[in-house]
Amino acid sequence: MDLSPDFNTPKSERTDASIPKIPKILPHERVFPVQIGTELFKLSGASLSSDAPSYFSQYFLCQIAKSEEAGEDPSAAIRTLYIDRDPETFRDIAAHLQGYHVQPRDGTHFVRLFADAQFYSLPKLISQLYEESIFISIGHREFQFPRELFSDPGNTPNYFSLGFAAFFASPDDLFPGLDRENLLRPPSIVPPSVPNRSADTFAELLHLLKGYPVHIRDEIHRAELLRDCRYFNFKGLEQRLIPHHSSFNQARNKQEIVIRVEDILKSGISIASDPPRAGQASGAWINYARPFVDDKPAELILEIGGEATRLYISQGSVRAEFFRDTRARITRLFEVIATKLNLPPTTQPLGLLMASGGANSQPVTPGSTPLSEDLVRVLLEPDTAIMLDGKPYMHDQDEGALSVAGSGLTRRVNSFPRADIGNAVETWVVRSGQWRLRIQPTRGGKSALECVIVGVKLDAMSSEQARNAARGFLSG
Repeated sequence: MDLSPDFNTPKSERTDASIPKIPKILPHERVFPVQIGTELFKLSGASLSSDAPSYFSQYFLCQIAKSEEAGEDPSAAIRTLYIDRDPETFRDIAAHLQGYHVQPRDGTHFVRLFADAQFYSLPKLISQLYEESIFISIGHREFQFPRELFSDPGNTPNYFSLGFAAFFASPDDLFPGLDRENLLRPPSIVPPSVPNRSADTFAELLHLLKGYPVHIRDEIHRAELLRDCRYFNFKGLEQRLIPHHSSFNQARNKQEIVIRVEDILKSGISIASDPPRAGQASGAWINYARPFVDDKPAELILEIGGEATRLYISQGSVRAEFFRDTRARITRLFEVIATKLNLPPTTQPLGLLMASGGANSQPVTPGSTPLSEDLVRVLLEPDTAIMLDGKPYMHDQDEGALSVAGSGLTRRVNSFPRADIGNAVETWVVRSGQWRLRIQPTRGGKSALECVIVGVKLDAMSSEQARNAARGFLSG
């Protein structure tokens, strides 16, 4: 209830109805004595009624009712209410009851106000404190920030909303069956604290959440920011900080986004069909939008590093094998794409799956999805930028070894089973690669569609000697 007068109403037009009224729970003109700790406070019935029902209103109402039943004068029958609490904190609570706005000065003051507001059962003060800024100690440094700073969908629920939900819960919620009448000490409430995180890093996250840019000094700095984003569950902010690059490709007339395979989230994946063109097979490209951040999806360029890709090159055919965590990530990515294409999870006969121990026993490879074999089909086009053994690589279109795209039509190549790896003309280890993902029709495959990775930019090695030549010495 807003108890402030309406100063916008002309004085001549003001009536009793336009003046906010304090509910008449206790007699407004009567003074009620309350001793908090060693100090005596005398508050009017109007002040005690302004935030009621409360511990005070219930106590004095009970005394008035008993005196009336006994035929006594209520003024003479009212006894002092003794409460063993902090008188310094109660001075602020008394000011609140008298109509003044009380604002917490720091985290300790906030916690004491809130603890006593709960103890005295003051509903308006509890509600007011719930809307106040959050005070919390991070790495032994205190921070104050508005609660709505974390209210956007990408950053809530988070560490603070979940933690403060418990902080603001009533004692009855936290301690079922609590005997309030015989409670000598209320449950202790302490200022929220996260001592094991960096105060400097958290200050930068707050700066970002307020809309200011933060200079990413290096990848170590970025990793620190991302680590604490994940700790505090700031998902939207995390998506802003992950390494990426957005640009408009004039040659393709498309918006593009480059993002690492380890940062891909399934909720950001979508499929964009190619516009139909005469004489060309229909297909589609994988698009991506960072969840909570990007309004529209862009054509995905997937970056895969860590020497986790090996290319097997034969006459007119290139296949890719992935290793370690990257293989599982590519497999999961293909599974998500297959689901969005409404493809069945597997085309392998059920009897064969049961004989081999079931679907869960199958190896985690792209071949376990309906979109690919274990070795993923690759297109290295004339526009693919390739550094091989530290030198620019030029396509030999006369031999056609890597020119598997010509005249605007994708040339079909024969199957490349794992047994033929030994027959590859060349084997490259890709240090880092950027790839587009194309969905295209196929014949004779495990399904009607396949996912092909199209090279955009590669840094590759063709031999162990090339890898050794690229090594650095620890001494610099």
